[in-house]
Amino acid sequence: MNDGTEAALAATFRDEWPRLVAATMWITGDLQAAEDVVQETFNTALDRWPLVGVPGRPGAWLMTACRNRARNVIRDAGRAEQKSRALQPPLSAEQPGPDVPPDIPDDRLRLIAMCCHPLLPADAQVALTLRMVAGLTTEEIAQGFHLPAATIAQRIVRAKRTLAAHRVTFAADEPGLGGRLPSIIDVVYLVFNEGYLPTAGSALTRGDLALEAHRLAGLLTDAAAGEPEPWALRALLSFHLARQATRTGADGVLLTLDAQDRSRWDQGLISDGVAALRRARAFGARGPLLLQAELAAAHATAPAFAGTDWPAIVALYDELLGFEDTPVVALNRAVALAMAAGPAVALPLVSELSGDPALRDSHRVWSVRADLHRRLGEAAAALADYDHAISLVSNDVERRYLTGARDRLIASQPEGNYRANVP
Repeated sequence: MNDGTEAALAATFRDEWPRLVAATMWITGDLQAAEDVVQETFNTALDRWPLVGVPGRPGAWLMTACRNRARNVIRDAGRAEQKSRALQPPLSAEQPGPDVPPDIPDDRLRLIAMCCHPLLPADAQVALTLRMVAGLTTEEIAQGFHLPAATIAQRIVRAKRTLAAHRVTFAADEPGLGGRLPSIIDVVYLVFNEGYLPTAGSALTRGDLALEAHRLAGLLTDAAAGEPEPWALRALLSFHLARQATRTGADGVLLTLDAQDRSRWDQGLISDGVAALRRARAFGARGPLLLQAELAAAHATAPAFAGTDWPAIVALYDELLGFEDTPVVALNRAVALAMAAGPAVALPLVSELSGDPALRDSHRVWSVRADLHRRLGEAAAALADYDHAISLVSNDVERRYLTGARDRLIASQPEGNYRANVP
C-alpha cells in the first residue's frame, strides 16, 4: 500500500467511524454487531483500495458498504425476528410511534447517550464512548487512563454484553438527556481532551475529535438549554479551541501560552465562549465546569500574556479545589501561583505533588518542576527533572518541546559545569 492510500484510509477511519457505527446500529440493533460490520468494511477497504484506487467519496463508499453488509448479517444469520423483538426492550414501557421525532436527533449524540446508559458503571461508560464515538483504540484509551489495555478491553466487552443482555438498542433507546446529562458531558469533555492533547502519537492535536466535541457541546446547549452545565462546557471548549491553530509553530514545535500569536486566535470562538459563559453564569450556580470555563476565559480574553490576571486565576483555582481537591487541580494552581507570586513560592508545592501517586508517573509535574528550578537558576536540578519528564512523556510534540528546553538550558551553562551536581 502506498503512503497516499494508507493516509486516505486512516483519515477516513478517524472521520467516519462514529457515523458508520451509528448508521449500522439502526440496522443491526446491536452494538457489537455494528462495530464488527464497520471493522470488516474497513478491512475490505484496506484490501480493495490499493488495487482499484481510493473512491472519490470514500465516506459514501464506506457507508454504502456498511449498510449492505449489515443487511446481509441480519438476513444470513436469521436475525430479523430477533431484531423485531429487540426493538421492544423491557426498559421502556412506551415506545415512540413512527411519526414521533426522537428526543436526540443527532446520531452521534444519540450514540453517546446509549453508551452512557445508567445500567453501565461510570468507567465503562467512558471507555465505551471513547471507543465507539471517538474511535480510539483500546491501547489509546488505556494510555489515557494509565491502565493496562486488557483492563480497558474487559470494560468495553462487559459494557456491550450488559446492553445486549438488557436488549438496549440504538433505535428504541429514548433516554432523554436529563438522567444521563452529567455522564454525557463528562465523555464529551474527555473526547475533546483527547483531541486537544492526545496522550500519545506524533501530533499535538487531533482536530477532528476536538471539533466534533465542540459540535456536540453545541447540540447539548440546544437540547438542554435550561441546564447550566452544557453552556459551561460549550464556553470551555470554545475558549480552548479558539487558540488551536497557534499551539504549534510552523516547524511543529509546541508553543506555550506566552509564545502564541494572539492576533491569530479565533475571535468568533472567543465570542461564542463569552456568550455561552454568560448563559451559564445566569443560572447562579458555580460548579466545577463553570469554574473551568472561567479559568479558560481569563486566558482567552487577556489582551496579552503580560496582562493575564494571575491572582484572579489563583483565586479561581482555590474555589475549584473546594469542589475537586485533586492533585491535577493543585498542580495547575501551583503553576498559576508561580506566575502570581514567583517560582520560589510554588516550588515546595510542586515538589510535594511530584510524590503523589496520581502524578509521579506523569511527565507534567516533572516538567513544571524543571521550569521552576530553571527560573530560580538551579540548573542541575532543572536538568534532572527535564530528563525524568522526557522519560515519561508519550506525545512526540511534547517530547520535542521538553528536549528543546533541556538543550537550551545546557547551552546556557558554562561548559563542563552543567552535570556536576545532577543527583
